[in-house]
Amino acid sequence: MLRSTLFALSVLVAPVANAADVPPAMSQYIYDDLMTWINDTRIVAAVTAQNSQTSRLSQDDIIARDNAWRAEVGQSSTPMIDGVLNAPLSAFLREHLEKSGGRITEVFVMDGKGLNVAASGVTSDYWQGDEAKFQETYSKGAGSVFIDEVELDESTQTYQGQVSYAVTDPVSGAVVGAITVGLDAGAFF
Repeated sequence: MLRSTLFALSVLVAPVANAADVPPAMSQYIYDDLMTWINDTRIVAAVTAQNSQTSRLSQDDIIARDNAWRAEVGQSSTPMIDGVLNAPLSAFLREHLEKSGGRITEVFVMDGKGLNVAASGVTSDYWQGDEAKFQETYSKGAGSVFIDEVELDESTQTYQGQVSYAVTDPVSGAVVGAITVGLDAGAFF
């Protein structure tokens, strides 16, 4: 079953896909559900607020924060991770995850540097800026969407496809960050 699921996910779906192939049911869910809330004003406001705090970070600062996050994963004391998971926007993301009926496995929002702003659960790292989910959306402009290959995700332990979007300020039209939604591959067959 898993092999046939992964094979079926290798069929290209039109304009939304940049890298991966998705089944029609997943594509429909992306258009009918995800596109309705990925640029919610709460997301834009939280990203914009964090951008004002992180815009001047050096690459060394970013790597240090990413290493600190990674060191906290799986530990009992996780102040950095807790700061992200307890952000008001994280509750909003968890609401969408819970309403998805198991289709969404994770959601996280990134600022203009690719650093986590909010997340539905613990991510394996803090800095996403070196990954396609950020590079293929944030730098590509408003309306950019990237669908990555289905694979076993470390943090959720499920086979998922990640759909990433540029987060765009509706007033200025400027891209302020990115959002990634993990979709359970098995939920769309």
